[in-house]
Amino acid sequence: MKNITIIGAGKIGGAIARMLAETGDYAVTVADRSAEQLAKLDTHSAVKTLELDISDATAIDAALAGQFAVLSAAPFHLTGAIAESAARTATHYLDLTEDVATTRKVEELARGARSAFIPQCGLAPGFISIVANDLTKHFDTLDTVRMRVGALPQYPSNALNYNLTWSTDGLINEYIEPCEAIVEGKLTIVPAMEEREEFSLDGVTYEAFNTSGGLGTLAKTLEGRVRTMNYRTIRYPGHQAIIKALLNDFNLKNRRDVLKDLFENALPATMQDVVVVFVTVCGWKDGRYLQETCANKVYAGVVAGKKMSAIQITTAAGICTVLDLLADGTLPQAGFVRQEEIELPAFLANRFGRVYDPDVMKVAKAG
Repeated sequence: MKNITIIGAGKIGGAIARMLAETGDYAVTVADRSAEQLAKLDTHSAVKTLELDISDATAIDAALAGQFAVLSAAPFHLTGAIAESAARTATHYLDLTEDVATTRKVEELARGARSAFIPQCGLAPGFISIVANDLTKHFDTLDTVRMRVGALPQYPSNALNYNLTWSTDGLINEYIEPCEAIVEGKLTIVPAMEEREEFSLDGVTYEAFNTSGGLGTLAKTLEGRVRTMNYRTIRYPGHQAIIKALLNDFNLKNRRDVLKDLFENALPATMQDVVVVFVTVCGWKDGRYLQETCANKVYAGVVAGKKMSAIQITTAAGICTVLDLLADGTLPQAGFVRQEEIELPAFLANRFGRVYDPDVMKVAKAG
C-alpha cells in the first residue's frame, strides 16, 4: 500500500480521495488549512485528514516526508509551494493546474529532481493532450490540431447557459490569462475569449473560444511539426458575449474578487453536468489529406459508490490514472513528465481511465 497526500479538500480533492481509497492500494491523507472543509469529506477507513497551512514550509515538508506522492487539488496560485516541498522531500508530484506560469515553475523544479513531476493531470490540460497526441501518430505529416473541451450543465436555465461545476478561481483564470497556440508553425500567444466558433455534436449546437492553459505542454512538443494548433473551451451559444461584457465593459477582469463573488452568488452549482471532449486532427497519410476526430461525452454518475459530477469524475480519474501508471512503473520515476508521454491505450485500460469509456467514443474518419 502506497502512502498518498492530497492537498485540497474541495470537491475534486474529495473525489480523488474516494476513488483511491476504494481500491485498497493507497493510504490517503487529505490536507487542507480549513478544518470545516476537511469535516465535509466522506469518512473512509483508508482516508485520514490533516490541517495544514502550505505557506509553512516546515509543516508541509513534514507532511510529505515518507509519502510516495503528493497530489495537488489546491487552487493554482498555491501549487508552486507544494511542488517546491515535493522537490525538497523527493516526493512524486502530480497536479491539476491549467496555469501556464505554474507549469513552467514545476518544469524548472523537475530538473535534476529525484522524483517525478507530472503537472496538468486532469481533463484539460490532461486527458485532452493524451487524446490529441495519440491522433497525431496516425499521420505521416500534420496540418492542424484542434482541441475542444467543456464542462456544461445538462439543463441550462440562465442567460449564461452555465452553472458552476468546478473551481471558480480556475475558471476566471482561464477566461482572463493569455492563451498559447501554434499559428503557421510557431508557438505564439493569442487573447482569451476570442476566435469564437460554432459546431454541432449529437444535434446540439455549441460555441467555443480561446481560453488559457488547455494545450498544456503539447504545444511546445508539436511546435514546428503542425501548422495550426489551438485549444478552445466549449459553451452553449450566448455565453461568450456576456462574459466578454463583464470582463471588458464592466472591467471585472481587473477585479477578480468581484467577478468571483458574482459567479458564486448568482450561478448555482450543479451535479447534473456533462463533459464534452472534441478533438480533430488533419494531416497527410499515404499521400492523402485526411481528418480524424475523437468525440466523447461523460455524464454525472456513481463512481466508487458515490454520486459525482461529470467534472469530478473526469478530473479525478485523470490524476488517479496517472498515479497508477507512475506506481506500476509505466511512467518515468524522476524528472519532468508530460501528459503526451502517456499512451492513450494504457490510459483507457486503467481502472480509473475507463470512466472515459472508449466504447462510446465516436471515431470518424473522412478523406
